[in-house]
Amino acid sequence: MTWTDYIVSDKNVLLGKPIIKGTRISLEFIMQLFASGWTEQQIMENYPQIKKEHIKALFLFLLDDIKDKLILNTVTEAA
Repeated sequence: MTWTDYIVSDKNVLLGKPIIKGTRISLEFIMQLFASGWTEQQIMENYPQIKKEHIKALFLFLLDDIKDKLILNTVTEAA
């Protein structure tokens, strides 16, 4: 499984923010729900189009993003 199977970005949908494929639900919105104390179960119950695979893809996407930024920061700091 890769996050690219479940997450897309389209400049015509939510100004190009990453979203769950086939929806208009942004990753930013889902992360706001988690930050507000929602559980995975609550998110899936309230937004039935979101499945476990989507949430896993969200975290894989964030992990890739963090890795990319950490590598860039490390290279910048070393220079």
